[in-house]
Amino acid sequence: MRCFYRLALMAMVAAFVAFAGPTTGKAAGQARATKQSRRHAGTTAARTTQNSAGVTFEDVTRAAGINFHLTCGGPQKLYIMESMCGGVAVFDYDNDGWMDILLVDGSTLADLRAGHCHHVALDRNNHDGTFTDVTTKAGLSHCGWGFGVAVGDYDNDGYEDVYITYLDGGVLYHNNGNGTFTDVTAKAGVGNGGRWGTSAAFGDYDNDGRLDLYVTNYVDLDLNHLPAFGSGPFCQYRGIPVSCGPRGLKGSRDRLYHNNGDGTFTDVSDKLGIDAEADYGLGVIWLDYDKDGCLDLYVSNDSSPSRLYHNNCKGGLTEVGMEAGVAFSADGLPQAGMGVDSADYDNDGWPDLVKTNFSDDTNNLYHNDHNGSFTDQAGPTGFGPISTAFLGFGVKFLDYDNDGWMDVFVANGHVDPQVDGHAFGVSYAERNFLFHNLGGRFAEVGLEVGQALRQTGVRRGLAVGDFENKGFLDLVVTQLDGAPVLLRNHPAKARNHWIAIKTVGRKSNRDGFGARIELKAGGRTQVQEVRSNSSFLSASDPRTHFGLGAAAQVDEITIHWPSGTVDTIRKQPADQTLTVEEGSGVTNQIPGRRSNHQP
Repeated sequence: MRCFYRLALMAMVAAFVAFAGPTTGKAAGQARATKQSRRHAGTTAARTTQNSAGVTFEDVTRAAGINFHLTCGGPQKLYIMESMCGGVAVFDYDNDGWMDILLVDGSTLADLRAGHCHHVALDRNNHDGTFTDVTTKAGLSHCGWGFGVAVGDYDNDGYEDVYITYLDGGVLYHNNGNGTFTDVTAKAGVGNGGRWGTSAAFGDYDNDGRLDLYVTNYVDLDLNHLPAFGSGPFCQYRGIPVSCGPRGLKGSRDRLYHNNGDGTFTDVSDKLGIDAEADYGLGVIWLDYDKDGCLDLYVSNDSSPSRLYHNNCKGGLTEVGMEAGVAFSADGLPQAGMGVDSADYDNDGWPDLVKTNFSDDTNNLYHNDHNGSFTDQAGPTGFGPISTAFLGFGVKFLDYDNDGWMDVFVANGHVDPQVDGHAFGVSYAERNFLFHNLGGRFAEVGLEVGQALRQTGVRRGLAVGDFENKGFLDLVVTQLDGAPVLLRNHPAKARNHWIAIKTVGRKSNRDGFGARIELKAGGRTQVQEVRSNSSFLSASDPRTHFGLGAAAQVDEITIHWPSGTVDTIRKQPADQTLTVEEGSGVTNQIPGRRSNHQP
């Protein structure tokens, strides 16, 4: 996790760099960066303001009735697992059309050994800006040291199921459709065998209409023989003792579970060559980066190369991260990758990637070059430089002001409390970032959008959702050893327009995960992919949200479903949520609700 070992890593990564070839060399990267910089410069001439929409975010956690405290080890973070809890999911568990919130709790060594229960918390949306804890009623009763959460309808029954990762495995909850869940882990075969799971994601990699499950695993940790705090070369940060790892600890191999269609899964990790080097896995996302209709996979790893698996559309996955330019930093070093997300940030029709990293390094913004490779544009776009003194975890693309350009939110917080009191230029508690997209370049406006984003904390999970069905995206951010933060989006009086799309697959998986939506409005074309699981340990509102700027009408929507079906919808008014069923078009239209909290 600690990128301060940069000099030591130089020698360690030499073998990797030797094979990088011309497409990943520094000179080639600089050439691509120069080309992209020139193109971006042309798109930003008319967009020179910062937070031009006048949006503010308000912390409404207490007012919303969310009463949750995230426990994650002791305050000194003596062991590595104590620094990374905090998964959060935003999804509609009861199909009432309103997004609910699930929060994953950690534990402590003492509680774990004593059998003291820590479980997830499920907060039901009351449709009035408040939530009610329904955890017990819902039957989410598994006890353990939790980390991440993935959401998806794995059995295509129309109700979202939930997968939770733990320090010693994973749990799959089947949604019974009556407000309750059943633990089906043993039957399904997705227990993750005593491994420390972190992020997880559902996606249909073979386009058979059923969601498969990828689980990232971190280190092989023996709780009875934990490395002593500050006891070796990988237990130091700039000369001060800190928790040990991940370097010096054995990595734990990720797992890919194929959905058999009968409520069970088969582990195909060995068959498909998944994570053969047993990297330190932390983040994962399914995306179709080459637009061939088959889901590829990107995994952000800690202190080891990140991995990009290309899907050959025949059931095979080939790791191409180095060739594609997304395995290492610009200077050829493995990074401490945490959160990851994908969106088309420059509206060129191709999905790009964002990844957060450790302090003393910059976050990555990988531009899709349309030829199977990416160029890190974090520097030229203004996204990366500010992150050097911060440590990023959760990350999400979202159009927070509905202007038709994807912005980025980053949840920050260090892992070592011991950095406080030293002149390192970093602190344990940090503020979050909000990057406003100025047409392919970014301005960090976190200090300009209200008091809530000026506050510091130790943040981890991050999810996005429209909790009031008002057409403006809110955020949930988790904090170590504290309450989560629910950030309500307050638009300015002159609000931009929007449209949201809920996809319902028939030949494709019921969620429509992996579908590509092309939308034309106001003389601009936007492209988004349907997904829920990304960021760090988290899952977001699965409805696809488009900002439309001044356009009061959508001219055309084209949905490319994973099955190959294409639906085209024309002339839709803005400011509504459409339900689109594969092969049938629009089956429901719900106008946006004006929030009582809006100006």
